[in-house]
Amino acid sequence: MPNAFVDDARNFKEDNPFESMMSRFDNAAKLLDLDPNIYRILRCPTREMTVYIPTMMDDGHYEVFVGYRVQHNFARGPAKGGIRYAPDVTLDEVRALAAWMTWKCAVVNIPYGGGKGGIVCDPHKLSMTELERLTRRYTSEILDIIGPERDVPAPDMNTNEQVMAWVMDTYSMHARHTVNAVVTGKPVELGGSRGRREATGRGLLFVIQEACKKFDLKPAETRIVVQGAGNVGGIGATLLHEAGFKVIGISEIRHGLYNPNGLDIPAALDYLRKHKTFEGFEGGELITNAELLELDCDVLMPAATENQITTQNVERIKCRILCEGANGPTTAAADEVLERKGVFVIPDILANAGGVTVSYFEWVQNRMGFFWKEDFVNERLQDTMVSSFNDVLSYAEKHKVNMRTAAYMLAIDRVAYETKMRGIYA
Repeated sequence: MPNAFVDDARNFKEDNPFESMMSRFDNAAKLLDLDPNIYRILRCPTREMTVYIPTMMDDGHYEVFVGYRVQHNFARGPAKGGIRYAPDVTLDEVRALAAWMTWKCAVVNIPYGGGKGGIVCDPHKLSMTELERLTRRYTSEILDIIGPERDVPAPDMNTNEQVMAWVMDTYSMHARHTVNAVVTGKPVELGGSRGRREATGRGLLFVIQEACKKFDLKPAETRIVVQGAGNVGGIGATLLHEAGFKVIGISEIRHGLYNPNGLDIPAALDYLRKHKTFEGFEGGELITNAELLELDCDVLMPAATENQITTQNVERIKCRILCEGANGPTTAAADEVLERKGVFVIPDILANAGGVTVSYFEWVQNRMGFFWKEDFVNERLQDTMVSSFNDVLSYAEKHKVNMRTAAYMLAIDRVAYETKMRGIYA
């Protein structure tokens, strides 16, 4: 099958997230014996947009930033996916994340396709007024391709509720009326859903609990290492700690923190909020991020960014369960080693789908004009994550494949069915 986007295998770049995603897609498509016509459609994004965003800085001069929006697939519904701000954003990264969103939405069986956006910038070097101008101009540039029925953005790396409020307001100004369903992850006061901020971390808790049941692991005896202390890692670690798990390691951008007897996660995160570092915290030993990933543990949860477990360190990974809180933390080249070592992988397109699931709930509530209590949101999230975990596990056992391959096969099967039934390629 010819490939318009991925280099020849001889030129495969392990750190390219799009190539990693495509290698897994190709493997699952082959195992499914996917119709070649459907294959050609699903492997390519529907639309890619690059925009140049002139933004006035606070001192009066202008900078021109590069932004992207990729819409991978619409077969199951409007595109859905976050907007990230980072200095190393690339089109290949956004392209991969958009495709991952297609498969993620299909795994948890919600009616979305995949999309993703990004701006090449360092948000930590921009003031709030500069961020607002940048966000509003970016929104104006992509205005024609987003909307409640077209493409629904959400927060991602280095974006938050405030950024979503600016996107919603800019879109609403052009529509001449309030359109709160154009984005998710908004403040509750502007139509956001209760439970959305904690949703990704809570979803990780639910799938880890299911995996522990499979291996008969009791929470108090289950040692967990979390890479990342932000919205995913920090909230996930807190919820795991509250559920009685022994979180022995956690990291921020500069340091890792380790205590074999278990960390006081609320105290550690409170210290991090006050001091912007774990350095000086007395409840654990300071280690490097590389050392943190290689700690002996029952569950390793990388919840930072892509390409953390590679051929360079995978042989030293010593976990029984790998639960991927970030998108693409494990490269495709490292997968074979993990399987040989017998590591049970809960792949990103399943593990971190709690965020998009509650984003879907938010979109539904916006369109209904009726809002749910947080307990109800969390209960529905648990139902979705538990049933999706068991769907993937059953698929893996039936087809005698690992969990990652099963998740891709299940997702591609669902999207392919919708594509065929709609007659998109007829």
